[in-house]
Amino acid sequence: MQQLEAHEMPLHKVFCSDYSFHIPEYQRPYAWRKEQALQLLDDLSEALDRNEREPYFLGSVVLVKSKQDPSAGVIDGQQRLTTLTILLAVLRDLADDEEIRSSLGQLISEPGSKILGLETQPRLALRKRDRAFFGEHIQQADGVTKLLDLKDTVAKNEAQATVRENAVAMYERLVRWPERQRMSLMRMLSLHTYLVVVSTPDLASAHRIFSVMNARGLDLSPTDIFKSSIIGDLPAGSSDLYAEKWENAEERVGRDLFAELFQHIRMIFAMKRPEKELLKEFPDQVLVDYLPGKGADFVDDVLTPYAEAYGQIRDFSYSAASGADRVNNWFRRLAQIDNSDWLPPALWALRHHADDPEWLDSFFRALERLAASMLIRRVYATPRAQRYAGVLRELADGRGVDAPSLALSEGEKAEVLQKLNADLYLQEKVRRYVLLRLDELLARAPGVTYEHARITVEHVLPQNPAPASLWRVNFTDEQREYWTHRIANLVLLNRTKNSQARNFDFAKKKTGYFTARNGVAAFALTSQVVTYPRWTPEVLRDRQTELLAVLKKAWLTD
Repeated sequence: MQQLEAHEMPLHKVFCSDYSFHIPEYQRPYAWRKEQALQLLDDLSEALDRNEREPYFLGSVVLVKSKQDPSAGVIDGQQRLTTLTILLAVLRDLADDEEIRSSLGQLISEPGSKILGLETQPRLALRKRDRAFFGEHIQQADGVTKLLDLKDTVAKNEAQATVRENAVAMYERLVRWPERQRMSLMRMLSLHTYLVVVSTPDLASAHRIFSVMNARGLDLSPTDIFKSSIIGDLPAGSSDLYAEKWENAEERVGRDLFAELFQHIRMIFAMKRPEKELLKEFPDQVLVDYLPGKGADFVDDVLTPYAEAYGQIRDFSYSAASGADRVNNWFRRLAQIDNSDWLPPALWALRHHADDPEWLDSFFRALERLAASMLIRRVYATPRAQRYAGVLRELADGRGVDAPSLALSEGEKAEVLQKLNADLYLQEKVRRYVLLRLDELLARAPGVTYEHARITVEHVLPQNPAPASLWRVNFTDEQREYWTHRIANLVLLNRTKNSQARNFDFAKKKTGYFTARNGVAAFALTSQVVTYPRWTPEVLRDRQTELLAVLKKAWLTD
């Protein structure tokens, strides 16, 4: 296990020669706004008013750092360390005493020592694009004073504009303080303000610590770390272009789902279920083919096309000269499956056959059949992932719709039919998908979708009919027990009805429960029920046979 250290330290022990902080390129830019910077100053001011010698805790920072090496990659704490550096710089430039200015300057920058072998350098190095700006206008003596006289245009991006905004706001607040009060704040900052410094030499370990602690910094994703490796591998002349391509891909997918896309890409390359966290497996199973030297190929041939494929699947936005609607209809159906394990083969198919909608239509028909089968049979995560891994291996070997792993065995078909012919209603995660798919087949409107805010599954023969109702006349207790939860007795509604209406007799239920005000049922499945004059065990028996035949043709017939 990698060595983990956590120490509570006053700031003068944090901003010292023991640490040379740098913000990795995969980190988000500095983003604390004026409100957050001034809130930090207000908190410090209130603590100072209470007692400048009372310990004040600022939270934690998480570092990737070896014990004997001052180099410290900041995994969590960028916002605090940067804002504290700005505050120290403002106090430095407001001080008249040269000794004070020098002491504060040494908290901001390492003065260097030939004897100790220390180079002159800032204590904190921001990302490359902001490093020079921060060095000149914050870390260099009188940098803040000069920054006050410069126009807003001195900042070349949002992070630099935010640095300037916070420096100006803190300066305008602190310049009104008496020198004595500023001196008290300096002492409190240096001696009695503490950070918990958590360090480990292992990047994955640091990321786990950050995730668990959920401290106040900006979210860090493993994809940011991969970005640093890829973009950092590129020649200087192309790094900006490919950083933009990367960000376009992330925008296409959305940051919240970007790491999920990388999980799917890992599955496509490894063709087996994950065994460790993404941060460890992705470099070994995917990036090993592209680093060093082929970072651009990863962005062009992997990230960009798979991000576009992911977006098309999610948004049902595949386009082609003909046949696109059929493909997008499969995406709509698959989106209702209760897991996303089907996505890696779907992404592979769209990535490699985007120009062939007929192939995609056939492939996704088979993929939906497999996904629905495993949903109905309640195949759990591990064998489900293994099945899709088999599909990926066969696709990589040149198989397509005829991939053996896509096909259902006779035993699997029999199990699906047995599940469909049982008490479907009691399978909560299955019933809605099956009934919506059945409704689409009955409507003969491929890809039909409903915009209703709520779709409920309801019984025709109620679960608990009143003792004196016709339901108990037309059905024995054994018949009710057998038929109540089966497909033949289930309908879809687009609204929640009064619970008492669920127990109406059949004639009243058809008009008062199953139809809208215009007398029309919204779903084909429900419309069929409304056409029946009576609801009896014989009707249910025939209807069960008919509905199962429809599903069998769609899912169980090759």
